[in-house]
Amino acid sequence: MKRDGDKPAGKEGKYRIRSRLIHGVSESPHWDYTHHVVPPMTASATFRLDSARRGAQGFEEFAHPELEGKTHTPIYIYERLGEPNGDMLEDNLAAAHNGEMALCFASGMAAISAAICALAKTEDHIVAHKVLYGCTYSLISNWLPRYKIETTLADMSDLKSVRAAIRPRTRVLYFETPVNPDMKLIDIAALRRIVDEANGKRDEATKIRIVVDNTFATPYCQRPLEIGADLVCESLTKAIGGFGTDIGGAVIGPKALYHDLILYRKDFGAALSPKSAWPPLVYGLPTLATRMVNYQKSALRVAQFLEKHPKVEAVHYPGLESFPQYELAQRQMRDYRGEFAPGSMIYFVIKDAEGIGKPAERMIDWAAANAYTLTLAVSLGQIKTLIEAPYTMTHSAMPEVEKRERGLVPSGIRVSVGLEDWEDIIADLQAALEQA
Repeated sequence: MKRDGDKPAGKEGKYRIRSRLIHGVSESPHWDYTHHVVPPMTASATFRLDSARRGAQGFEEFAHPELEGKTHTPIYIYERLGEPNGDMLEDNLAAAHNGEMALCFASGMAAISAAICALAKTEDHIVAHKVLYGCTYSLISNWLPRYKIETTLADMSDLKSVRAAIRPRTRVLYFETPVNPDMKLIDIAALRRIVDEANGKRDEATKIRIVVDNTFATPYCQRPLEIGADLVCESLTKAIGGFGTDIGGAVIGPKALYHDLILYRKDFGAALSPKSAWPPLVYGLPTLATRMVNYQKSALRVAQFLEKHPKVEAVHYPGLESFPQYELAQRQMRDYRGEFAPGSMIYFVIKDAEGIGKPAERMIDWAAANAYTLTLAVSLGQIKTLIEAPYTMTHSAMPEVEKRERGLVPSGIRVSVGLEDWEDIIADLQAALEQA
């Protein structure tokens, strides 16, 4: 696996990743845009073929990376099979993660579905963390059982719990880190050791794979492939896209899994449109490093403010020394220069004597109606600061009993810190908390 500092093909090899995120792969086989400062946006659902033989060759090479582009630029046939904007974005995402390949999908959930379904089949078993994004929970609880794929939810921060959950038919360990929304961290390297031990006597077809949803961290703050993950899922809608204009997702990992993933994308129709690939290619990835550096500076100040507020019961932010997993955060969440990168996401709990979330609801309702820098919205990673109540919003798919058993409470609030002046964000939070 490539590491930052290894020299890829092309003149970008001597440059650091922050520069490479801006300029991308200098010699793209997907489009000759030598004279374009910005890659043009494709807008054709189908592509003209010069001959029947060229068309046949294009189909022969599809889903076979060992053939594609060996002696020529890719033969594009139909947008769902591949097109220049998405392919260029995939090259740059693979470089950002130090992965061998990346594939883009129509949404983050399409990427998660592809990663899991490409690795598990009927009668197989998955171990997932006990707290998951609501739509992911719906996928594993409502849809995978229809295909007789069983899931065990375990506390993946407890290594004994993970070991106990693994079965002979286990094929996937799936989790988010940081976890949405409570910011718990999962030790990727420790799980890698457990999986290596379990895989010791398994053949390639029955090996367990580690799949990590890295959306909260982004490749700027954490690159799971370097730590021990087999596949990484990213929502391009969030911090990688950065501006909240388009939905998309990506799976990054080894070339060995490329074939099944791209066939899944083709047959389930989950391709990312070029119009949705273009913004993260041109705006999102190139500004990721700059945005994350500034997000984090403000996030730490906001977390420190919340930690001292009399109406706040608890603050979960990996950058705080009071964070229960601060040592793991220091070890696992590192930027491309090796510096601590705790991200821009904060989860805090408002004091709530009745335990039914009324103080949080009052605070959020006031902020939605009156605050200038706080926007009530369920996404994250944008240049605007977004707040939401996970218990009743993003994680509403989980039954109430299960949410409480897993530590989610009605008075919890998730904040995605944006690029506004940090003093303005804190002032709006202060005013909103007075209503709680």
